[in-house]
Amino acid sequence: MDRIQPSKFCTAVELRIQQRTREIIIVNLKPAAPVSGRILAALVIASVLVSSCGGGGGGSPTPSAPCVGSVPGTQTPPAPNGSNIIPVVIDAGPVSGTREINVAYVSVQVCPPGTSPPASTCQTIHHVQLDTGSSGLRLLGSQFTSTNFPQVTTTPGGPAIGECAAFVIGTTWGSVRYADIYLGGEVAKNVPFQDIGDTTWGYSTPPPDCSNMGVIQNTQASMGSNGLLGVGLFKNDCDACITAAPPIPAAYYTCASTSCTSTMVTANQVVQNPVADFAQDNNGVQINLPAVPSAGTNTILNGSLIFGIGTQTNNSLPGTASVFDTDQYGNIITTYKGTSMNGSYLDSGSNALFFNDATIATCSTNYWAYCPTPSPLALSAINTAASGSPSGTVCFSVVGLDPIGANVVAANIGGPGTNNTFDWGLSFFFGRPVFTAISGAITPAGTGPYFAY
Repeated sequence: MDRIQPSKFCTAVELRIQQRTREIIIVNLKPAAPVSGRILAALVIASVLVSSCGGGGGGSPTPSAPCVGSVPGTQTPPAPNGSNIIPVVIDAGPVSGTREINVAYVSVQVCPPGTSPPASTCQTIHHVQLDTGSSGLRLLGSQFTSTNFPQVTTTPGGPAIGECAAFVIGTTWGSVRYADIYLGGEVAKNVPFQDIGDTTWGYSTPPPDCSNMGVIQNTQASMGSNGLLGVGLFKNDCDACITAAPPIPAAYYTCASTSCTSTMVTANQVVQNPVADFAQDNNGVQINLPAVPSAGTNTILNGSLIFGIGTQTNNSLPGTASVFDTDQYGNIITTYKGTSMNGSYLDSGSNALFFNDATIATCSTNYWAYCPTPSPLALSAINTAASGSPSGTVCFSVVGLDPIGANVVAANIGGPGTNNTFDWGLSFFFGRPVFTAISGAITPAGTGPYFAY
């Protein structure tokens, strides 16, 4: 499948004034070597509107500032043995005969509201992609052995609510249901989530305005995962869907057996970030992944997702960490070669660093990625909080993807991105703890939303 530039969808995206546009999408590409695999390119659109579609920060590229700090360390993540920790694994993915690269997975246990493990109605879904670039849980309905999760309806006994979650070149479509979500020792009770591909309300075809947002990705093969756990900066996936009138198109719907109609939703009906609904450890998350060799590895990588910031002894911000507050859309400012991009962000749901640099050659096989000469190519950029302070240099390098072969982990891959955006994908998370604070949540380092590392 050809990689489609995000700018081709800006007109449609600008109509959807919401936070949830920063969600992962999967592009299927032929593998770099005959290993019967699939390389995933997770592109993310910078939050809504003008910042994603209005062009770059201006000015001609100039040499990057010297690397002076923020180089990732070599720390080993803490073992996932606390009540507020769950394991993270990076492997080839759940689809037999294919492989993913730089995709972080977790396991999620869901139970019908009011029940708890080990009830037979509870189910554990493995290989759910971990994403700090979106908010809300989305699970493939094909992975459920039963559908004991109540549908979210407009009124008791009324029409069911469905959701269209638009990505850059793909879309998930399905019903919204309630579940008690268990993550380690934490639980979010009676939380709406998207049941991807579920059509039990009787209307089996996505509405036309949803289909027009991109290819419907409602299968394990098309997603490269069994769902998406969005633990990003916001409490839900669409504030504007609660407050905007008329309803935002291609978002939430009320559905009958023959048609679906765009609708507004309430705070209790919108898909929610489960972390924000925990009784404690609910102000954000920390992702800890080990450092990775420059050339990558074909070995499974293990890390941790830790809930809460400064709520327990195992989730304190290091004294050396810098806190970067974001704007209302979850963006910081990245300056690269003299160009300032105020639509930038940190996103574990992107598998590479995505940024525009016409001086770096793209790969001949994996043409969505960079293949620089020399490789690795040492670079730097400056991250600045949306408020203007703090600011710090990030040292990184880019390695050509074509020579990597069958690796499932690559520390330094990158590729062209969207205007006005530097997407610090999963490569950025290797070797350094990264914190994501939820909007409005109080932490020892201030009130979210912010990123810290």
